[in-house]
Amino acid sequence: MSESWKNETRLVHAGARRSQYREVSEAIYLTQGFVYENAEAAEARFIESGKDEFIYARYGNPTVRMFEDRMAALEGAEDAFATASGMAAVNAALFGALKAGDHVVSAKALFGSCLYILETLLPRYGVDVTFVDGTDLKAWKAALREDTKLVFLEAISNPRLEVIDIRAVAGLAHAQRAQVVVDNVFATPVFQRTLELGADVVIYSATKHIDGQGRCLGGIVLGSKAYIADVISPYLKHTGGALSPFNAWVMLKGLETLQLRCDAQAKSALYLAQALQGHDKIDNVMYPFLPDHAQYTLARGQMSAGGTVLSLEIKNGQDGTFRFLNALETILISNNLGDAKSLVTHPATTTHQRLDDATKSDLGITPGLVRLSIGLENADDLLDDLNAALARV
Repeated sequence: MSESWKNETRLVHAGARRSQYREVSEAIYLTQGFVYENAEAAEARFIESGKDEFIYARYGNPTVRMFEDRMAALEGAEDAFATASGMAAVNAALFGALKAGDHVVSAKALFGSCLYILETLLPRYGVDVTFVDGTDLKAWKAALREDTKLVFLEAISNPRLEVIDIRAVAGLAHAQRAQVVVDNVFATPVFQRTLELGADVVIYSATKHIDGQGRCLGGIVLGSKAYIADVISPYLKHTGGALSPFNAWVMLKGLETLQLRCDAQAKSALYLAQALQGHDKIDNVMYPFLPDHAQYTLARGQMSAGGTVLSLEIKNGQDGTFRFLNALETILISNNLGDAKSLVTHPATTTHQRLDDATKSDLGITPGLVRLSIGLENADDLLDDLNAALARV
């Protein structure tokens, strides 16, 4: 790989491994195991594997390795480990690094499954977790302790799209020798260079923009070579959360068009956010690149575009919001995001439905809140669909 390559070129070529047949498209190596020339070679490989030496598909696979290398090149990371889903990546980054007695500080505005790991699972195994308002630097500083091992946050929160000052949080965390783990899904790897902002570890659900076409689950953890080798690889090798070769191949194909898709989706998202501002059936339009967004200046400083997702606060509570959702024709009701098709979900009754009313209120997950993931359809067609559905509110 040329160090001078720009993102678009890295997304097409980085990490490629060709067989003796010199294929253009990356090969899918659908194999569980690998053959050794002799017993001595098997022994040596279990001690230390070379760049193109593999042991078992749970440990690594040529197709999966191409995806890992391409993502590392895109992110500017030294190494990566691909996982079976985005939540497998979150699980590995947290459980692989923590033990009983450790302390974690986390932003409280998180995806429901991330909250479950931090609120329920980690404390069950003796990890102390403190939640803070991710946008409040004073809260981060007050919560960090000498025994804080790790901080966790979503670069842009799900579903209200709050933007966290990664550079500032990383500075506070590193002063206590704590590791900074960032879920960067909403910001995407093409709109934000999270490691350059101070994060130590970056996580993606590859299911979202990286596949981007509703086909496969996948995830990835990116960081230093030492971190991947000493923390993530042992955990995932022995707990079985590895990405399948076929899904890795699908992700490689998705990466080839990632920049093109995200650029088009973000352009449409901004257009729709601007068009919907002031609508008499909407109380609030949330999008990081709108000037009235609380972290607008920060978002413009950290990101090259505002992302592919916007959130709306529909009037007349859940009843009005359900009328809106049920009237949509082009936009589909689904809890995924980052897809080529525009998708909408009602967090209070789907992704965050298990939370009690007090927690939903604290997180701003109101009965009228909807999260809208913008796809590749014509933006005016989407606006027509939204306006027609809003008329039903």
